[in-house]
Amino acid sequence: MGAGHGHGHAPLAGSEGHAGGRHRWRLAVAFGLVASFFVFELVVALLSGSLALLSDAGHMAADVVALGAALVATRIATRPDSSGRRTYGSYRAEIFASGLTVLLMLGMSVYVVVQAVSRLGEGVVVDTGPMLVVGAIGLAVNVVALLLLRGGSSESLNVKGAYLEVVADTAGSVGVIAAGWLIAVTGDPVWDTVVALAIGLFVAVRAVVLGRQVLAVLGQHVPADMDVDVVARDLTAVDGVDDVHDLHLWTLTSGMHVATAHLVATESGDFAGILEEARRVLRDDHGIVHATLQVEPTSSRACHELDW
Repeated sequence: MGAGHGHGHAPLAGSEGHAGGRHRWRLAVAFGLVASFFVFELVVALLSGSLALLSDAGHMAADVVALGAALVATRIATRPDSSGRRTYGSYRAEIFASGLTVLLMLGMSVYVVVQAVSRLGEGVVVDTGPMLVVGAIGLAVNVVALLLLRGGSSESLNVKGAYLEVVADTAGSVGVIAAGWLIAVTGDPVWDTVVALAIGLFVAVRAVVLGRQVLAVLGQHVPADMDVDVVARDLTAVDGVDDVHDLHLWTLTSGMHVATAHLVATESGDFAGILEEARRVLRDDHGIVHATLQVEPTSSRACHELDW
């Protein structure tokens, strides 16, 4: 009796079956809003001399690049492969774009913190009027972008990266308003530096959180919402399966989980039926859109469990 194998998958090509592609319009609208406001904020920051405003403008610049990269990545990810070399398509482009977002966020946070520390003790004159006006406008722009991106942040790591960027920007706008108000009330420009420092640290923390998720995908870790033992148990429970080994679970891109496994079946087992039921269990119970399974009889010695 020979071994059987099969592949089970949901539609992978095109934007309809792809989380990032479905929410591309959200990225496009957010990109337009943020890019327009960045130019305005940068000009006012340079004219007013506010580090808090300049740091927020710098973070806005990172947003423009990150959102632009996310837009390009979703386009690449949903484009059919014509080379024949990318057997999994180009879905990882989204993860690389998320990684770029992490680097931009970390770079901006380091810059802001260094600038804030270097200005401690210096007599800096800050015009609070523009700070308050621009901070309020920025808050409104960020809230709109935040509401747009929130709808796709739970499905796509790419959109989540953009969402976290805008979350940090929203905090930055609140910080700018707070700094302007505190300076106006106390007359002490040190609040501009303090708020800029707080914004930089906040952005760094958010970047580290997103970075860990990006590395988990690139490192082909088991998806955070899955338990290998539970998946193995459910496959073993399939009628006719005695054991499961060489089980591997990972994420190709956001919302696309992949699995490979060897199923050891009884000699009288219905291999075709086992494959069909195992694919159903992975798809319906664990959200795995693509599974490559091999069924082998208990007497087979052709397959030996790997040590990785």
